[in-house]
Amino acid sequence: MTDPTAAQRDPQEASLGELVARMSEQTSRLIRDEMRLAQAEMAAKGKAAGIGAGLFGGAGLFALYGLACLITAAVLALAGPVPDWLAAVIVGVVLFAVAGVAAMIGKREVSAATPPVPEEAVRGVKQDVQTLKSGSNA
Repeated sequence: MTDPTAAQRDPQEASLGELVARMSEQTSRLIRDEMRLAQAEMAAKGKAAGIGAGLFGGAGLFALYGLACLITAAVLALAGPVPDWLAAVIVGVVLFAVAGVAAMIGKREVSAATPPVPEEAVRGVKQDVQTLKSGSNA
């Protein structure tokens, strides 16, 4: 600022130049404060998301261990009427069959999602451009 008492002066008595300078200073201060607030908010949200992702990962690991226990129980249940090795082979084949079906369904879903172009958004933009072209000709 040019005049140290200009900031103290009543806005109705300030010159246009002083008002513009104040507005510019206040706008830049507001933007800096908003950026600091956004940065702090994103840091807090990032920390919470990281903790949540870690907990989900831990839950997935425990679910995997639980699934391994159930698979072992299935092998042991079959081990009574058939030899142990055959029970393990039967359960393994069933698991591979489930994995194969899941892989085929996953491949179909990925193929349906390609190419990764937002078709509706592209269609909307083309329509907006067409509308602007026809509006500028009128």
